[in-house]
Amino acid sequence: MKLVVKFNLVLIAVLALGLVLIGSLSYRILQQNARNEIVERAGMMMEAALAVRSYTVSEIRPLLALQTKTTFLPQTVPAYAATQAFAKLRKTHQEYTYKEATLNPTNPRDRAADWEADIIQEFRNRAETKELIGVRETPTGATLYLARPIKITDGGCLVCHSTVEAAPKTMLALYGEANGFGWKLNEIVGAQVVSVPMSVPIAQAERAFQTFMGSLVGVFLLIIVVLNIMLRLIVINPVTRMSHIADEVSRGQMDAPEFSEKGNDEIGLLGASFNRMRRSLEKAMKMLGE
Repeated sequence: MKLVVKFNLVLIAVLALGLVLIGSLSYRILQQNARNEIVERAGMMMEAALAVRSYTVSEIRPLLALQTKTTFLPQTVPAYAATQAFAKLRKTHQEYTYKEATLNPTNPRDRAADWEADIIQEFRNRAETKELIGVRETPTGATLYLARPIKITDGGCLVCHSTVEAAPKTMLALYGEANGFGWKLNEIVGAQVVSVPMSVPIAQAERAFQTFMGSLVGVFLLIIVVLNIMLRLIVINPVTRMSHIADEVSRGQMDAPEFSEKGNDEIGLLGASFNRMRRSLEKAMKMLGE
């Protein structure tokens, strides 16, 4: 087996092992980074929903106060405004969903599902918890969620949700008297939940991984080519020339040219030693001839 073949086999084995190790580590890192990016986006969307809620309470509700005396306008409800705003946002971010899940909502669409009720209960049991991030299994695959508690800190919310008697008549006419009452100040009544399929961060990670690994393979191939060129120019070609000269001398062709000594590296020193040996052999042959 030639030297260049042995060299390439060892080099390819080492690079392949490095590729596997780097690939395994980078895939996990890229997946975690993609997940963190998705969670960060979900957090920004949730902050936007909070901003809409605040704007509704401070700006919209006072402007429509007179109209709500005759007709209840859902646009004055912070949860409704935030949900509708997010629905508009979903036109460009269809993979994200937002819900203000509540245990006892006025609007039936806000009623918490079983898994959302578990999250709300955890917020109630651990009041210091400000955020929950997790993954749940669904019929369509794993889903990543970000949840934050909805706590009644504004007494104005109790106008509609404390008792049936205190609630606006126009609201009762629209939603009825069965749900959405009994809320208390500083009570956690629900949770803001932003969900996104795990396929989204996984797809992002895989795209980044494929680009990274493709670039890495390209770099490794370039290294192999460059090292082979250097090996041939610096080692293989000089050793081959030296071998040819040695073969001619061994056949008695003393007029064979000397090996060209270039540089002070190991090949150059080997060439100088070879030339000295050749000259010594030539002198010895002449002495034997005399």
